[in-house]
Amino acid sequence: MINQQSLKKVSLSQRSVGWLIHAFTASGACVGLLALLAIYQRNLLLALWLMGAAILIDAVDGMFARMVKIKEAVPEVDGALLDNIVDFFTYTLVPCFFLLVTNLLPEYWRVLCVMIITFSSAYQFTQVDAKTMDHFFKGFPSYWNIAVFYLFFWQMTPVTNMIILLSLAILSFVPIKYVYPSRLDYLTDNKYLRLGMIVITILWGAATTGLLWLYPQSNNILVAISIGYCLLYIGISLYRTWVPLTSLELVSE
Repeated sequence: MINQQSLKKVSLSQRSVGWLIHAFTASGACVGLLALLAIYQRNLLLALWLMGAAILIDAVDGMFARMVKIKEAVPEVDGALLDNIVDFFTYTLVPCFFLLVTNLLPEYWRVLCVMIITFSSAYQFTQVDAKTMDHFFKGFPSYWNIAVFYLFFWQMTPVTNMIILLSLAILSFVPIKYVYPSRLDYLTDNKYLRLGMIVITILWGAATTGLLWLYPQSNNILVAISIGYCLLYIGISLYRTWVPLTSLELVSE
């Protein structure tokens, strides 16, 4: 039920900005639709660029929403639900279609593998604590668009690709806490380390974008930065799963 009294206290500019932010989030679905069209037309590089654009939208829309206090500004829209709908489409269904129409997976196992990925993502997205109270993802966070990029870039055998993807699908059911790159409150009690994580995440994005720009050529430095970040991400996620940061530590900051 919308509190009309509270709504009256919200300025027109705050309401307008709130609606614009929701529209920005929803635009990710439009970008995903264009990615599907590019895949259908076998313009795979364009599809990867569009999937990257959808990641960028998802990376910053939450920050904008928190800045404007969007739950107060536009209480009639469930921003979390909107975000999940768009993310399931762009992070799961679009890359699954990419896998279906390319040769990254073995021909006779392709459909089954994609169905397993979709099933595991449906589970991961709908867990009550899919995003934990301390701002981590529980289980592999359906980064299928990123996985597809690396498989496309590495050009490994279809069987190897299938093993990697099925392993990630299984990890969706394993309660490991994965770092939420834009919500680092409980990553560490050191604000400089949190800032450092943001910086290297941006650096990873720039390096990965550079690899896509250079494809089919490559660059060893960009590869090292991109893969190094992935290894660091996994390492920090495992560490914080086993050694969580307590609220007491945060208070002492």
